[in-house]
Amino acid sequence: MKKRLLIYAITLLLTAPTTLFAQRKYYFTKALTLRTSLKYGREAIYTDPVVYALYTNTLTPAIEGSNFGKDKDGKEISWTTIMSDTAGQFRARGGTGSYVYLEYMSSKSESAILNIVGNAAVFINGQPHMGDPYAAGWMNIPIQLKQGKNQFLVRGLFTQAMLTFPTKKISLDLRDATLPSIALPLTSQKLQAAVVVVNTSPNILKDLKIKSSLQGKECTTSLPPIPGYATRKVYFSFDPQQVTVKAQNECKLTLSLKGKVLDEQILKIESVEKGDKYSKTFISGIDGSLQYYAIAPQIGGERKSASLFFSVHGAGVEAIGQARAYKSKDWGTLVAPTNRRPRGFNWEDWGRLDALEVLALAKKDLQPDPERIYLTGHSMGGHGTWFLGATYPDKWAAMAPCAGYPTLKGYGSADGLIPDTSSSAVGQVLLRSSNQSDVPKLAYNYKQLGVYILHGDADETVSVNYARQMKTQLASFHADMSYYEYPGGSHWYGDQSVDWQPLFDFFKWHTIPVSKATNVIDFTTASPGISASNHWISIHQQQVPLKYSRVQLTRNLETGTIKGSLDNVALLKLNLSDFAKEKTITITLDSLSPIEYKVTESNDSLFLEKQANSWKIVKAPGLEVKGPHRYGTFKEGFNKNMLYVYGTGGSKAEQEWSMAKANFDAESWYYRGNGAIDIIEDNAYSRSKYPNRNVVLIGNSNTNSAWKTLLSDCPVKVGKDEASIGNKNWKGDDLAAYFIWPISGTAANTVSVITGTGLPGMNAANANQYFAGGSGFPDIMLFRLKMLQSGVDQVEYADFYDNNWEINRQKTNP
Repeated sequence: MKKRLLIYAITLLLTAPTTLFAQRKYYFTKALTLRTSLKYGREAIYTDPVVYALYTNTLTPAIEGSNFGKDKDGKEISWTTIMSDTAGQFRARGGTGSYVYLEYMSSKSESAILNIVGNAAVFINGQPHMGDPYAAGWMNIPIQLKQGKNQFLVRGLFTQAMLTFPTKKISLDLRDATLPSIALPLTSQKLQAAVVVVNTSPNILKDLKIKSSLQGKECTTSLPPIPGYATRKVYFSFDPQQVTVKAQNECKLTLSLKGKVLDEQILKIESVEKGDKYSKTFISGIDGSLQYYAIAPQIGGERKSASLFFSVHGAGVEAIGQARAYKSKDWGTLVAPTNRRPRGFNWEDWGRLDALEVLALAKKDLQPDPERIYLTGHSMGGHGTWFLGATYPDKWAAMAPCAGYPTLKGYGSADGLIPDTSSSAVGQVLLRSSNQSDVPKLAYNYKQLGVYILHGDADETVSVNYARQMKTQLASFHADMSYYEYPGGSHWYGDQSVDWQPLFDFFKWHTIPVSKATNVIDFTTASPGISASNHWISIHQQQVPLKYSRVQLTRNLETGTIKGSLDNVALLKLNLSDFAKEKTITITLDSLSPIEYKVTESNDSLFLEKQANSWKIVKAPGLEVKGPHRYGTFKEGFNKNMLYVYGTGGSKAEQEWSMAKANFDAESWYYRGNGAIDIIEDNAYSRSKYPNRNVVLIGNSNTNSAWKTLLSDCPVKVGKDEASIGNKNWKGDDLAAYFIWPISGTAANTVSVITGTGLPGMNAANANQYFAGGSGFPDIMLFRLKMLQSGVDQVEYADFYDNNWEINRQKTNP
């Protein structure tokens, strides 16, 4: 599959008709390669001896035969010349990781676009940039070539690289467009699509506009700023009112700046007839970008109070392709979200949030029967089904994972496995940060919904043993499970791999019980910030952050009793709306002293706090403390229309690092999450100008002036050559940190900080493993540059704030 994608991407590069690539090109045919051990994956810790040498200015010059060092077996590692094959591909073999070194001698300083297929990342004259690990072919990096030698250090085993020299400084690239379908007959005046703007100039572009023209109907959209030497995916409106038949419709796009036309392109947008599968776009609350989901309408058209089938796709599959794998049903409509990208985040992290956004939109637009909502998916989407079903069990009547793996600890996919063991206390804290991903630990949540497991017994991509593992686990307690192994079935044995009639028959038998009929709760969560509620209970705070919390309660509405046990719960909310008004209820938790309470209103609720050896009724907590609205971890900040704020202070090298880091994250977010990040300077930030937005702050208290505005009350301090957390202090310019902090005066916003005590520490914070789906980061992590060489031993601190956002424990490496 990967080979086919690579061939397709290379063909796309060589044949793309877009104006962007109708220019002079330079193909790299000679390189040097270095085989070494490195580790990037689904965790906060990464190791890379090549990058460590780069950051410490000890990297061996890339010359044939030049010795880099020794591998773990004591064998010498040297640079070796390698030539591209007839397809232009470098095939660097051996080792757990490889680097390819490319060089380009430029006769002058000029703009170019670098495109590399098959790599994980590339350092361009020392600065990190996102790669194209899935060989999509459209990861284009605008750069400024300097006169003389330009160096490209490429992380990746099989790569193909070229430079393009555009004749236009600013242009449109249509190959990665996000498009809606024009669904006939029309119900909307305007629709929205998104394309990429490429800026190969050094200037931040403001006041850009796109004018769309479709069959004589025009719309003009103002665009956000585009940084210098950067790309950004932008959305625009178009008017489809003149479209009346099924077709590929040509929409003319005109990009202009202050009235001057910069580029024009023709974008084809499909119109579909009633009953056809189609795509629908929306603005995401995660980052303000345009996303889409796909719909397979019910036979005869979408109808209110019908069923809703929610289908999550596999790796490399588009949402519209997922929808087209199903025949339309006569009793409901199927909706397929995107996971932000065909590979994206494995339905965890922002893939999970995308699913929740689309589910909310589908429920609003389609108004299905609230008791008949079903979850299914294939391959990576099979994992998504296991994960979303366990995380939000009260949202589904039944679920059906097809060819799925339960956890990224057992089946890592492209970014590798989530580790499950560590010998150090700090390492165990980091592992705990990924607890929400461990589906088997959440398996009791499945008790309240039907489970149908479908898997081919000859699947060589995702072993049927994963299905058998979950069947065995569920069989010990689950009374409503069906299991089928398709004889001779490979990973994909036709559309019936997902569109399996017995699966949908199973769905028909199931409904989500009404609230008053749900009197037994057995619910486990790893984080209230991810999943807090199940029907009438909500876990607001834990005793130990991100350790599993479990609530096992039974209630009787007639006798007015609630009783049961809780584990790792500090603050519990009970919704009492199902009890009659004026009813006196008795609550007995953990066999401790019972609590009596009279229901005062129809929508009454109650907060209970664990205090020593008793449970007490307490007032509803304020928004300033931890709760489902704002709980951490560090990764939580990359949400709620996040805004990147980079520092403009410090040395020239620190200023360059701050801007480069923001651009690197923006490239990575675009590639992994089909997203777009607003990036501003520190001196442009104010709370009043950017209300209700999370912030990602880059720099330290000496280099980023927004630090005083956002972090003056934070117990984590990072400045020039020193850092402190609570009353613990560290010295040196090689310290890096990731941490989160609530933005005071806001209901739910946070700032996530990427920082260092000096350039060595700042460089150590470059790798954005936080964008790897399922990777775990605590609230605070402090480490040294030498972590890239030695691993967890160089992590100085990793822990969580308490429920009042205070430091009450010091966790340091032994």
